[in-house]
This record gives sequence, C-alpha cells and structure tokens, in this order.
Amino acid sequence: MPKNAEGHLVPGRTTPMRTVPARIPRPEYVGKATPNEPDGTGDLYTAEELERLRRSCRIAADCLEMLEEHVAPGVTTDRLDELAHDFLVAHDAYPSTLGYRGFAKSSCTSLNEVICHGIPDDTVLEDGDILNIDVTAYFEGMHGDTNRMYLVGDVDEEGRRLVDVTREAMLRGIKAARPGREVNVIGRVIEKYAGRFGFESVRDYTGHGVGAAFHTGLIVPHYDAAPDYATVMEPGMVFTIEPMLVTGSQDWESWDDGWTIVTRDRSRCAQFEHTVFIGEDGPELLTLPSSGRQP
Repeated sequence: MPKNAEGHLVPGRTTPMRTVPARIPRPEYVGKATPNEPDGTGDLYTAEELERLRRSCRIAADCLEMLEEHVAPGVTTDRLDELAHDFLVAHDAYPSTLGYRGFAKSSCTSLNEVICHGIPDDTVLEDGDILNIDVTAYFEGMHGDTNRMYLVGDVDEEGRRLVDVTREAMLRGIKAARPGREVNVIGRVIEKYAGRFGFESVRDYTGHGVGAAFHTGLIVPHYDAAPDYATVMEPGMVFTIEPMLVTGSQDWESWDDGWTIVTRDRSRCAQFEHTVFIGEDGPELLTLPSSGRQP
C-alpha cells in the first residue's frame, strides 16, 4: 500500500505466502476455497474448551505486544507480517488468516484510511501514520482473535484522539456485554460514545462468534441495531468486539484484491478488538497479553 501523489494508499507488491511447519495443526479451511462456517459448534464453551481458548488468545495478544517495538517509520507492513508469522509459528500456533478464503498473509495491516483487511506488502510506514494490526492464533483447536492500533512516530491530535476514542468505545462495549442482554446493546453503547466526538461507527463490518471456528455465524454489530441482532447473551458465550470508527464518512469501497476495504472519502479509521467470554458475572477479556498490560 504505497501512496499516490495525493497521499492516498495504493496497492503495493506482496511477497510469496509464508510456510508453516507440518507439525503445526491447520484449521479445516486451509487449502479450501470456502471454510466450513458456520460449522455447527455454536458459541457456548465448556470450562476445558475455555482453557484452550485462553491459551490461543494469549499467544495472539503476546504477538501484538511483541510488534509494538517494531512499528516505526521506515518499516514495511510485510516485515511486520513476517515478525507476526514467525512469532506465532515459534509458539506452535497457526496464523488463522493464512489461507483463509485465499488470504495469503499471516496478519492484516490496515493503515490510515484502510478500514479493515489490509494486505501486508512493501508499503513503508511514515511518520504520522496510524496502523491497525489484526492477528488470530489457531492453537489447540481454537482461534484467538485480536487487533490493536499503533501510532507511527509523531501522530497529529486528531489521529491520536481517534485512536483513544476507539479504544474507549471498545472497552465500553465490552463492559455492556452481560448475560441476559441482547448483543445489540453492545453496538448501542459504542455508537453513542463515538458520536460524542463526531466519529461514525462502521456498520457493515462487525464482531463475530469465534473459537472452534474462525467465524461462527454470530454477528455483533457496533451500532444501535435494535430490534435486529437480538441474540441474548448467556454465560459460556465467546465472541469478538471490534469497533471501527472513522473521522469522516463510513461509506467504503473495496480494492480489486477483494480484501482491502477503504473509506470512500479517504478519511482515517481506527479499530480495536478483543475476544470476550461471557461469564456469570459479566465479560472477561481473553486476549490480554501475558504481561497483563492493556494496550
């Protein structure tokens, strides 16, 4: 995703798909055009399954924490993908995005006006950029899914505010996720908070059920969707909350690669994501790093 004369991103050059040692188990969809989703496993998890899911989530979170020291002007998004790939493989995890519906990289790198699903390439990070990296680790039969924003060098006040508000909107949405409530409550809280700062919450890309399947079919909107998306949360459920907020219009368009989604007006976007478990007393963040530090 290099930049054109107007300073907007354009597709860059990508490297070949990275390899994963044969000893590491693959998700069922690797090598297939279409995954088996939803696979009928549902969104409720036993105590034993939850422990495996915690481990996969921690690997993904530790990967994002490791990348923090490497995000800097002059680094390419492909180099960050290489680091993420090597980290996951070193922890005996398969990068869930690698081979998912033909996606050829081990992470998503969404820069500035990219809403989501950016493909790592030879784009060089520049001072003032904002970058989202999305990593999912498949380990012990479970997908742990998380993403976060990184500030590249000296970011302007609007960019910093966008990142801070997006993080807080996610955390408020998570806090609202409690047994007995409909999932649309999460989006209501997120959209209301974002609106206080003049930011729109992207409606067409949502949170989802995750665990034994990468995407289970459960949809978690990040806007006030009531009375739709009325699934009632109950203890044992696992899903992602991953709001995308934009400084301009949430209208979007897709690049020819079929993955990269950008704002039509080229306004900037920020996103944060956690995998969340619904316990008897409320939500638990599964995708916290081993350090316990909340990015």
